[in-house]
Amino acid sequence: MSGLDPVIHPTHRLRICAMLAAATTVELSVVKEHLDITPSALSKQVASLVDAGYVRQERSRTDTRRVWLSLTRAGATAYREHVAALREIVALEPVATAGLDGEPAS
Repeated sequence: MSGLDPVIHPTHRLRICAMLAAATTVELSVVKEHLDITPSALSKQVASLVDAGYVRQERSRTDTRRVWLSLTRAGATAYREHVAALREIVALEPVATAGLDGEPAS
């Protein structure tokens, strides 16, 4: 699966990319609330995405405490390819239902 991206794959980074893919820009505080992680953990995850060139981080011109995030073109492409690779993996794997209710899978 060449589409899996090791930068995007960690859960918090994948969720950040999903939020940014659904909107043009998202304020960092909104991402923090949605992910329910500490500011330092969020900062580390965002820094990894920024360093990879996948996320753009901009401070508000009127209030420098406000930080806005957006996917770059490269980030949007990497995210789409990563999601496509995940969908391909899921489509290839049979869903096991045995053990959930004690009955064998049919």
